[in-house]
Parts: sequence; structure tokens; C-alpha cells
Amino acid sequence: MSRSASVLENIGRLFYIVDQKTTTFQHEKDVPNYLNEALPYFMLLIVVEWLVTYIKIGKTFRLGDCLTSQGHGICRQVAEVVWRGFEFLGYQWLYERRLVHLDWDSSLVWWMAALGADFGYYWFHRAVHELHLGWSSHQVHHSSEDYNISTALRQSMFQRLFAFGFYQPLALLGVPLPAILVHYQFNLLYQVWIHTELVDRLGPLEWVFNTPSHHRVHHGSNKWCLDKNYGGTLIIWDRIFGTFAAERDDEPVVYGLVDQPQTFNVIWLQFFYIGHVFKKFWKMETFEDKMRALFFGPGWTPGSPRLGDMDMLPDKWPQRPKYDPQIPLWLKIYIIVHFFVVILVQRALLTRVMGLTYISILFFMMFIFVSLATIGGMYDGWMLAPLLETARCITYIVYFSSTYLTTSAFLDGSLMVYMAMSSFMWGKQTVKMIYSLARKEMKSNLS
Repeated sequence: MSRSASVLENIGRLFYIVDQKTTTFQHEKDVPNYLNEALPYFMLLIVVEWLVTYIKIGKTFRLGDCLTSQGHGICRQVAEVVWRGFEFLGYQWLYERRLVHLDWDSSLVWWMAALGADFGYYWFHRAVHELHLGWSSHQVHHSSEDYNISTALRQSMFQRLFAFGFYQPLALLGVPLPAILVHYQFNLLYQVWIHTELVDRLGPLEWVFNTPSHHRVHHGSNKWCLDKNYGGTLIIWDRIFGTFAAERDDEPVVYGLVDQPQTFNVIWLQFFYIGHVFKKFWKMETFEDKMRALFFGPGWTPGSPRLGDMDMLPDKWPQRPKYDPQIPLWLKIYIIVHFFVVILVQRALLTRVMGLTYISILFFMMFIFVSLATIGGMYDGWMLAPLLETARCITYIVYFSSTYLTTSAFLDGSLMVYMAMSSFMWGKQTVKMIYSLARKEMKSNLS
């Protein structure tokens, strides 16, 4: 009976259906990691959505896109080793100097935290859209041309840095840190299920709550979709502050970025826009314009409004083929297996981080990042992918020959054999590639 209740409770958290009494805590250390606890149910939603989509329209989502989304989720969790809690820096210090004194376990505090966390999220979310520097991180979340539950995993490694300052005012109003930590997590969990095309409009609920229909608009690259529907759990903030737009029946939403990058490389997608921002910064001639290049909207140009001139964008929705490179079935299976290995390495890092040396932490992080880059490179057709994959597999063998990855000796041994086979296979490919390039160079010199 308790097991069933626990399952229902975890599923309920994805929809912000929670019990106030069991989600109120006096001390920060007592706040559960609801995000981690909900992960199996999150994955279950992805599978259910996949099955329903297949039954409904006879096809599924692009594997490369789904793996890229999950790769971004891995990157964000790895980055939390460094950034964890940064967005709430100084919160407790402000709370100790609060202007209002409230009982930590009161209903008023619980509801203030719920509304306050959502209000803070609205302004944070709006800021990372409307400030070019913030967009350099948040664009990661909008980089998928599909719209499904796995898209919710597309998160920047650096976005937490831009959330600092949006929740701290609640401390002065007497909202304790544990309450904010609880509702911050519930707010993020709620946003998982609204990343889907399977759920249509929800009637009167659309007036108050953020829904899949509202969030589909937010993810659109259509002209009328840009800078709209920033809400997390509630849509009322968008209605109040003039950033709301309803989904249209006469124009399909085209997902992705206005200038959609053609790649499944997770690491490149994490970083490429940062270079774009600073390239724009250096091109500006005056100090004022350099600051505008950082802190005005992504579409701003000298002489235009703060968010850019929307009239410069075409009224017709962007019609473009989705990036979908075709690779052999054997390579898809290979990538899936190695993606599973990346997940194991990530889990090992997160569970052992307190007992690892800085060098070991750096190794784990670099192995994960290089793995995701190489997997993307295989999809994108990188010429150097065989060489990088050979080096990556050999590095795994060298490091984990003297330690363990999982608690299963059989699994660890099987992975070691698999990595040896992988390094041999890609090593042969690398030799062939080098030989082919050498022959081409020789022919070119002779001619």
C-alpha cells in the first residue's frame, strides 16, 4: 500500500499535485531531491509519449534529436557539481535580516513560496530571453526542432549563473530557504509534461496555468511566437505583463531557433552562441553599443529597439526541413550502447563526487563531454570522429583498469571488453582514414 502511494505521490509531483504538510521543512538539509526522485517517472513519460505517438501517427521521434536532448540533461547535471545552489547564494544571509517574520510551517509561507518561486521564474526566464548574454545559455533549451518531453532535458550548463538575484527578494519577505528549494523543484517538474504535442488545449485551465498549448508557442521560431509565454507553472504573469500569445489554428508552430544550427553535437550547442555574443560585442564601435550587444535583446542592432526590429523578420512561418542525417542501423545501436556508458559514468560521478580527487572529477567531466561531442560528431559526419572515438575508448580502458565504474564486476568486465572491441574497430577506421588522406596528398603532389 505504501509503495503504491509513493508511486502516485511521485507522479503527482510532475503536475504540482502535492501535500502541503509533507512538503514543508524547517531545515535545508531535510529538503528531498525531488528532481532525482522523479527521474524514473520522467523517463516513463518519455516512453509513454513515444508509444502513443507511434500508435497515433505511425512514427516516432528522431533518435539523434532525443539523444541530443538527453545529452544536454547530462551536461547540466554534471555542471551542478560546480554550480549547485548558486542561484540561491546569499539567500540565508538576507533571510536573517528579513523585514517580515512568519512561522516556517504556516500555510501562508507555503503559498508565498509557491507563488514567489513561480513569479521569480517568470522574470528569470524573461531575462534570459531578452538579455543577449542570458540568451547565450538559454538558447540551448530552444535548439530542438522537435517538441516532446525529452526536450525538457535540453538545459544549459551555465543557465544557473543567470538565475542569481531573482529569488533572493523573497528572503526579505520572510520566506525561508527550505520553502523556496521545495517549490523551485516543483516548478521545474511541472514544466516537464508541458513539452508535448499530444495534449491539446485544456479549456478554462488555460487562463491560469501554463499548458502544452501555451508552451508550444514559447518554443516556436515563428515571428508571433518570439518572446512570449515565459511562465513556469502559471500563465497569469504573461497575461499581466503583456507577454502572452495563444496558439493559432491557422499557422503551425515551427520549433527551434530562428537561425537553426545543423548539428547534434551537444557540446557545440552548449558553447557556440557564447562566441556569437562576443563577436557581436567586439564589432560594436562605441562603449554604449558594446553594452547593448550584451544586455539588449538577441535581435538588437544599432538604431533598433531594445529587443530588435521585429518588422525585419518574415511574416510567413519558417518552412525548413529538419536536420536528420541518416546513419546505418549498426551505428545507431553502437551510439545507444555508448550513451548508456556515458550515463553510468555520470551516475558514478554524482554519487562519488565527495570522495573523488579534483583530478578524478575533472577526468569524469572531460570523459562525459568528449563522449557526447564524439557521439554528435558521428551523426554529423566528422572526419576526425574515428580518431577521437579510438582515443576515448582507450582512455576508458586505461582509467577503469585500476578502479571500478559500477558495483557489478560482471558489468564492469563486459564494458571493458566492449571498449576494447570498440577501440580496435575505430582504430582500424582511423588507419584507413589516414592512409586514404596520405594517398590523396601523394596524388596531389604528383599532379
